[in-house]
Amino acid sequence: MVQKLIVDKLPRYIEVSSTLEFSRLVCALERAPRVSFLHEHNGKKVLSVQMDILKEKPIVYYTPFENDGHYICYGLKGGKEESEIVNSTSDASKLYSPIVRIKSLPDALKPGNGTADRYLPIELEDLSSLAKLTWGFEEIPFPLFLFPRANKWLVGVFMNFNEEGASYFCHVVLNSDPEKPFLKFTTNTGSEPLFVDNPSEHGYSYIKIIKLKETHPLVDYGHLQN
Repeated sequence: MVQKLIVDKLPRYIEVSSTLEFSRLVCALERAPRVSFLHEHNGKKVLSVQMDILKEKPIVYYTPFENDGHYICYGLKGGKEESEIVNSTSDASKLYSPIVRIKSLPDALKPGNGTADRYLPIELEDLSSLAKLTWGFEEIPFPLFLFPRANKWLVGVFMNFNEEGASYFCHVVLNSDPEKPFLKFTTNTGSEPLFVDNPSEHGYSYIKIIKLKETHPLVDYGHLQN
């Protein structure tokens, strides 16, 4: 019984689709860039960051990492995102996530073998509802996560409405990958939110979108409506 409780609290590691997605996750639209941790995972070097807790288990997102450097450098050039690994923070126009190198993960941070705990899905009618929900809890909105499932794409936010209750995946179903990394919206007009390449146009609010490499493994898809 004691062993079961220990396993139940071990982290779950979920891979994002690219280093650029990870760079956006830790840098874009943050009050200050998050710290990235460099360590081994399944025998390979990865960059990781914890983004949530599900029933006491840390939910960690990661990307493989083969470079050598001290910072993730993220910025916009010509309206497009760019990301690289650098050794200094000399360009004030860019955002930098410091890379902290962990020599050896303690057992408590090594991946668990999985439990039955899942996010419960709540399908929303439209992107406007998703944008309002995402913006409603924090000055800086939670990121949206995007991934394929059953010939569709799901985009949504992971959240709980109180610390003691269940955790939810509030989402919208899309017919295709929007292939743009931000959702732009405004509360000043009745216009619908739009997927855009960058968060540069003034007068709008923006939410970053993080694409996963595969279908998210911790959503209870059995509760999805057909």
